[in-house]
Amino acid sequence: MIEDWAALAKKLSADIRELRVGSPEVMKAFSAMAISAGAQGALDAKTKELIALAVSVAVRCDDCIAFHAKAASQRGATREEVLETLAMSIYMGAGPSVMYASHALAAFTEFNAEKQA
Repeated sequence: MIEDWAALAKKLSADIRELRVGSPEVMKAFSAMAISAGAQGALDAKTKELIALAVSVAVRCDDCIAFHAKAASQRGATREEVLETLAMSIYMGAGPSVMYASHALAAFTEFNAEKQA
């Protein structure tokens, strides 16, 4: 299990910068897609991050959990909202999602404590 979610997110950000240098057009397109998908619409940014966190659990992506737990915290998600989001992930993904939901909760808790400090 990941012990330091903030360190993981920081390391991943450095690795992604390398991708931006090596594959600038692909990464520009990916960034544009992220901006478009996250833009304010019928759903607010917090709700969209909670959806992204749920998908991160369902596809079992620790790296995605790190980024979306942090973003959910930054966008004002509450622990209760995260727990309901993770409940839906568990429902949709069964047993393996239970394990990844525990990762997502640990990541959100860490980032939220960091934000409060």
